[in-house]
Formats: sequence, structure tokens, C-alpha cells
Amino acid sequence: MVLGLLNTLAFAPYTLWWLPFLTLVGLSLAIANSPSPRQAAWYGFCYGLGWFGLGISWVHVSIDQFGGLPLIASLGLMALLVSYLALFPALAAWLSRRLLGSLPLPLLLLASWTFSEWLRSFLLTGFPWLSLGYSQTDSWLRHYAPLIGEIGISAILIWVAASIANVLAPASKLNRLTPLLLSAILLFAAPWLSAVKGWQYSNQQLSVLLVQGNVQQELRWVPEQEWPTMLKYLDLTRPHLSAHQLVIWPEAAVPRIEPLADDFLENLDKSAFYSDTAIITGIIDYNLRTQEAWNNLIVLGKQTPDADSGHYFHGHANRFSKHHLLPIGEFVPFESFLRQLAPIFDLPMSSFNRGSYVQPNLQANGIQLLPAICFEIAFPSQIRANLTGETQLLLTVSNDAWFGDSIGPHQHLQIARMRALEFGLPLLRATNNGITATIDADGRIRERAPQFTEAVLSDTLQLTQAKTLYSQLGNMPLFSFSTLLLVFALFRHWRINR
Repeated sequence: MVLGLLNTLAFAPYTLWWLPFLTLVGLSLAIANSPSPRQAAWYGFCYGLGWFGLGISWVHVSIDQFGGLPLIASLGLMALLVSYLALFPALAAWLSRRLLGSLPLPLLLLASWTFSEWLRSFLLTGFPWLSLGYSQTDSWLRHYAPLIGEIGISAILIWVAASIANVLAPASKLNRLTPLLLSAILLFAAPWLSAVKGWQYSNQQLSVLLVQGNVQQELRWVPEQEWPTMLKYLDLTRPHLSAHQLVIWPEAAVPRIEPLADDFLENLDKSAFYSDTAIITGIIDYNLRTQEAWNNLIVLGKQTPDADSGHYFHGHANRFSKHHLLPIGEFVPFESFLRQLAPIFDLPMSSFNRGSYVQPNLQANGIQLLPAICFEIAFPSQIRANLTGETQLLLTVSNDAWFGDSIGPHQHLQIARMRALEFGLPLLRATNNGITATIDADGRIRERAPQFTEAVLSDTLQLTQAKTLYSQLGNMPLFSFSTLLLVFALFRHWRINR
């Protein structure tokens, strides 16, 4: 559990990227020396309790401050979430110990860990937060991201740690030294991989403005605050409008539902057009007849550089509807029962419809942007499914005011940086109260706005021409390899014990 707790320091804002090598060696040794698979699973579960118990402690901020639950109930919900997430390292540990002897420890743990992380990415809609590869956004292993993605970097961490642990476990000399030699090659080859990263800078530059309104969470959905909030974003933007090709407002920056905000949006559309720019903003669309709602991004102003008018009208196609909804926050399972149970299950704007998994890129002033709203940026498979040959920018908007002054927004930014690395594209991140930032295609933060302030962030990005190996193949090679290893290990285990 202590080793799992230490993992938190590997991620933003602490970024002690070398820590997972040590903590995973400890876990690998515990698994290899466990007297039974059950004991190994217990070690993995305790590791997970520490890893997620401290690593996602920021979730409790939203439950405690906005959930309306007694402290004992909010802590109970957190304990349930952390225990659920701890089941995945427990599964990896159990599988590795159960099949030990059929394959060397590094291969078994790599396959089992990858399999369990794959399950974590989609079961109960998925929660792939704090996957270990994100800890390497500032280490030399980041150069693997355009080739094998974050999950591939996690696999390298597992392989290296298990190879070190394997030296101390009973094995033949060959089985001890071969994985260790391969580990050294993987580590020392990383800096040279920039030559095959799969992207290069183009000659095109883009001037962007990101607006951070810093609206208090408790005021966001108060009807009396709708106009003050919209005017705040307008006043922050207006002095800079004509100096930028693209302006980004964050998630639900316009707090009035779209059908009732027509006048404001049409005027904003005209202002953007006459300023020769485009504005992308978050807004809630709502069908007054069917009472269905969508968490949307819409484009106002110039769709193309040669447009002769603004193109906005309610229901226009140049929009994106959030697909990957957050349980409890954006949809409530067993809604008719849970909404009556406690205030946390009846939060404002917690009943959205899903957008399609694949949607057209947004087009703003001739630029093609691939959007992801808030939590969606943690799902690289969704980003990859929406990537086209014309995509020029990644865009993510969020409202991290739910999480106060915690480590959550820092981790969220780190996840966004990994997406830029994987796909070789610059990324824009606009948030309500931080951390708003522009990110280069190499994952480097170019500019960032201070948290908890009203701010505008101006930058000129160099666009890229990108076709990374990861964007073409995704996680399938690693998942397939891990599945084959597990099937082979099961077969050998059966043969040995028959």
C-alpha cells in the first residue's frame, strides 16, 4: 500500500517520473514470492488502494463540496470507488502468480497488466485515470508515445520493473539476463526515437486566444448569473477578437441553454465574422419538445477563411456532442431510484444524451479541430476513431472547478499532453478556472494561464503534418500481443499441471 501511495508523486504536479520503476519492482517481487495466487492478488489490491486512494483523492472534493452528503457517506463512496479500481492491479497480480512458471515473470506481468488496464478502460464506461504511462510525459520514455502510446509506455515500465525483480527470483541464468538486457535496450534507445516520430512542423501558423472566465461552480447554473457570465466572457474576448484567427471558450461557457440563447449567439456569430475570426464555445443544447440535452461545442463566426457571412443557426452541423459521459456527473444509472436517494445523484445538468462515437471534426476559420470535452481526453481510442487526414489540432475543453485546489486539474493537463505526443498534433486546452494551456506536438506546454483567475491566453502555434504509428495502429498491437501471451501461458500451465 505504501508503494501504491508513492505512485501519486510520479504524476503531475510532482512529476517524480522515476518512482514507478521502484514501486513496480516492489510489487513484482511481492508477486513472485507470494505463496499463492490469492496472496498475490491481495498484494496487488493493497498496491491499488494506495495508488488510487491518494492519486484520485481529488474526486472527494466534488463529492464533499457539491454532493450534499454527510462526511461519512462521501468517504464511503470514495472507498467504494477506490476499492473497485484496486481490483484491476489485483487481477494482474493474481493472473501473473497463477501462471508463474509457464512464462518468465516479465512476460506474464506485462500481459496481465495490459489486460487488466484494457478492462479498466471500458468496464462501467471506463476510468483509465492515472495509468502509469502518464507519469513519463517529462521523461525520455515520452519518445515512445508516437509509436506505442501511453499504454505502451506503461508496458515498458512493467517490463523493466519485472525484469529487475526477476533477477532476484528463481530462474535460469538466461531467463534472468535476457529480459534485463532488453530492458536496457528499451531505456537507452528512447532518446533516438525522435527520428521516427511520424510528424513534422508545417509552414502554417495559427494565432489562438483561450479565455478562462473563472466562474465559481456554485454560480454556474444559477439563472440570475446567466447574463453576467455570458457578458464576462464577451468582455474578456472583445479587445482581442480581431487579433486572433481562433478563439476558444471552455466547457459550458454559455450557461443558458442554446434554444434560449439565440440572440446572444447570433450577435456573437456576427461579431466573430466581422472580426475575421471564429469562436468555439461550450453550451448545453436542449430539445424543448423531447426534453433531451447534450453537452456541446459549437462554432461561431467564420467557418472558412473565404466565408461571406457567419454560419450559425440553432442546430447547425458544425458542432460536437460529448459522447463519453461521466457517471453521476452527466448521467445517472438507475436514475428513477438514485435521484431520490441523495443530493449527489440529482446535481444540475446531470442527465445528458450521448453524442455519436464518431463525429465530424469542427471546422473554424478553415482549421480542422478534433474535440474532446473534459473526461473524453483520457480515451485515446476515441480520439483515434475521430482522427482524419485533415485534422490539424486537438481541442479539449473542461470545467475543473468541481475539484478545487487539488491535484486533479494537474493530472488532467498531463493526460492532454500525452494525447498531443501520441498523435503528433498541437493541443488547445480551455478551462473555466484552470489549467488553461497551449501544448505543442511534442507534449511541451507552450503557454499556460494561472489557476483561479480571469485570464486570456494568447499564442501562435506552429501546425504540423502528422501520421504517427500510434495514430494508425492504436493499442491493437499491444493488446493482441498480450492476449496471445496469456493464451499461450494458459495452455502451457494446463500442459504442465495435467
